[in-house]
Amino acid sequence: MIRFLARIAAPFLALALLTSAAAASPRRKAAPPPPPPAVLGDTVRVALTTDMGVITLDLDHLHAPITTENFIAYVDKKLFDGTSFYRAMRLAWGDQPNGLIQGGTQNQPQHILKPIAHESTTQTGILHKAGTISMARYAPGTATGDFSILLADMPGLDAHPDAAGDNAGYAAFGHVVGGMEVVARIFDAPTSSTLGEGFMKGQMIAAPVRIISARRVAESETAP
Repeated sequence: MIRFLARIAAPFLALALLTSAAAASPRRKAAPPPPPPAVLGDTVRVALTTDMGVITLDLDHLHAPITTENFIAYVDKKLFDGTSFYRAMRLAWGDQPNGLIQGGTQNQPQHILKPIAHESTTQTGILHKAGTISMARYAPGTATGDFSILLADMPGLDAHPDAAGDNAGYAAFGHVVGGMEVVARIFDAPTSSTLGEGFMKGQMIAAPVRIISARRVAESETAP
């Protein structure tokens, strides 16, 4: 009889021991929620560190909120890190240097976020002047993670609502505040005569200039 009771009690005793052990073990604390995204001010300063030096940008969040927030999303997610400036478009007319450099994700799927709504120059009032940063795009509303920096005033990139065809222009959203000499060095980098397609053929930089990092910085910081 005693043996029979012992056989019956053994499973319950084991279960009780497991239950008491579980109760004694401390519960794991839930992971804290991620911090909310930092609130952007009217102007956001960003430093692009490249193989040729640092370019410091002031982005106009007040007048171009959609485009600025998109660019900052790429910065904060470090999606620009390891990308490059890959194009130098040189124009033969006007005061020299005349043209732009283009950089960013270059349609690499692992670096691309969703396209954003187009903010034209008629909406923002930010015109394409020397030192302006502007989004590259195909049709309006297709901009993602590629951008241009201008070496000279290029009003042809502004919106022209009365013109025929694609008259929406490009989305300018800030300007260079330090490192224009770096922009000029990238602009002067040798280009390939064979790389590129269509109108971009001959404009592709033979050895693209790497963007090492893109980070928000304090407004007191400019290029060294």
